[in-house]
Amino acid sequence: MQQYHCDVLIVGGGLAGITTALELQGSDKSVLLLDRDEEAVFGGLAKESFGGMFFVDSPEQRRLGIRDSTDLALRDWSSFAEFGADDHWPKAWAQAYVQRCTPDVYHWVRNYGIGFFPVVNWVERGEFQPGNSLPRFHIVWGTGHALIVQLVAALRAQAQPDKLGLRFGQRVEQLIVERGRVCGVRGVTEATGTPFEAHAEQVVVATGGINGSMELVRKHWHADWHRPPEVILNGSHRFADGLLHRAVTEVGGKLTHLDKMWNYAAGVHHPRPRKPDHGLSLIPPRSALWLNWRGERMGPQPLVSGFDTRRLVRDICAQERAEHAYSWQVLNHRIALKELAISGAEYNPSVRDKNVLGFLRDILLGNRWLLGDMLQNCPDFVVAQTVPELVEKMNALQGDTAVQLDLVRDAIERYDATIARGRNLMNDEQLRRIAEMRQYRGDRVRLCKFQPINDPQALPLIAIREFITSRKSLGGIQTDLHSRVLSASNLPVPGLYAVGEAAGFGGGGVHGLRALEGTFLGGCILSARIAAQAIVKSA
Repeated sequence: MQQYHCDVLIVGGGLAGITTALELQGSDKSVLLLDRDEEAVFGGLAKESFGGMFFVDSPEQRRLGIRDSTDLALRDWSSFAEFGADDHWPKAWAQAYVQRCTPDVYHWVRNYGIGFFPVVNWVERGEFQPGNSLPRFHIVWGTGHALIVQLVAALRAQAQPDKLGLRFGQRVEQLIVERGRVCGVRGVTEATGTPFEAHAEQVVVATGGINGSMELVRKHWHADWHRPPEVILNGSHRFADGLLHRAVTEVGGKLTHLDKMWNYAAGVHHPRPRKPDHGLSLIPPRSALWLNWRGERMGPQPLVSGFDTRRLVRDICAQERAEHAYSWQVLNHRIALKELAISGAEYNPSVRDKNVLGFLRDILLGNRWLLGDMLQNCPDFVVAQTVPELVEKMNALQGDTAVQLDLVRDAIERYDATIARGRNLMNDEQLRRIAEMRQYRGDRVRLCKFQPINDPQALPLIAIREFITSRKSLGGIQTDLHSRVLSASNLPVPGLYAVGEAAGFGGGGVHGLRALEGTFLGGCILSARIAAQAIVKSA
């Protein structure tokens, strides 16, 4: 059996694990980081992300004349979260995050050479429940890929050979307890099946959430989302399977709010999948009509992204049966060029590679390469010149006759006729939302100006079949404000910490019911820095 020994053992090589190790550099602690994946993808899901981060009263906000404050941010956060009466630790972490995200996350990553777009994005504005009162979504120039690459480079550059060990392909399965204290882990090497043990004074769990396991996603599906859909695409990490969540409960740690998830409503099958049911999360075009499985416009409140992602998922899943829990968006070529986008680093190469000219080309001329790839290679896109032809192809894709021509035609004609009346007579909630969003320049640049669907100058027509995509766990291992794992009796489990998504980004569920977006990467960094500082101080 392979044996390892260190002062601090970190299980998981995503953003939270990397940050913990980086923060421990300079201390007298020897650190061993065990990751289940290959070294080539060191960084986990964060490396694949678009890289949005939530900050309060940032320099970018100030330059745009946005006056933000921690009081306003906490009010927005609490409104969106809808915390329960017993959510002591999630509430405490929410307050800590809004107070500390700018000094302890923004300035920390800036010190490692991370930059941000000058324009702050405005997402999760709130619909029936107030959300972000102001733009707070700061996009990393270089996406999450650059964030991870630069932090890993700093970690390797600062590491002393006898103080930092990195081991990949290591599947941790069990925590070791001696004399009432967690003091290590047991597991196997993925490639060979060889068992190993690692012993340490402190163990940090940074293994992500449960949303890579469709079995656990279905098991913990939130009650007001009705039944889990028949098809759920996987937009999470393939090893986010809850293995360490179970190990934590076996040593007395507490799990909370596992039914709180941040899933997405507009997922499509990846053209080149790397895992079963691999899904991509579209940023749904705001000018597209969102239709149900029959082809009728969803409502009575139209579905429009950017206000309440959770509500989109709820309404789609509320359809009659689990096999109907998918939807369609109908648009045209002009809308797709202007508005279609996909979340993540992979489908934003101009941003990922810091290609200014490429980014400006895509903004001004439309994202032609992305649209071309989806139309040619993604099975969920269909194209036609007429509405009857489009409906025929929608039904052919689904393999039934569920989509009804009269419903689709009626939805398009009503919407287009409303636009034709002119700006002062557009009595349609979706068009009112578009008018509102176009007031902010961060939205206006990627948003059509009241574009009809069946416009001869904007053809062909496009229909996108969209599925619910599993993404992030908002619940997890409960922790105190030192990132120490808590037991059912609310006492720290000696020697055990949890950070990042494994801890529900702090406290076992810092977001409550909904997330204000951009708080996932920031939550990983803040909870990890807090854990490392607590470990050093405890010595």
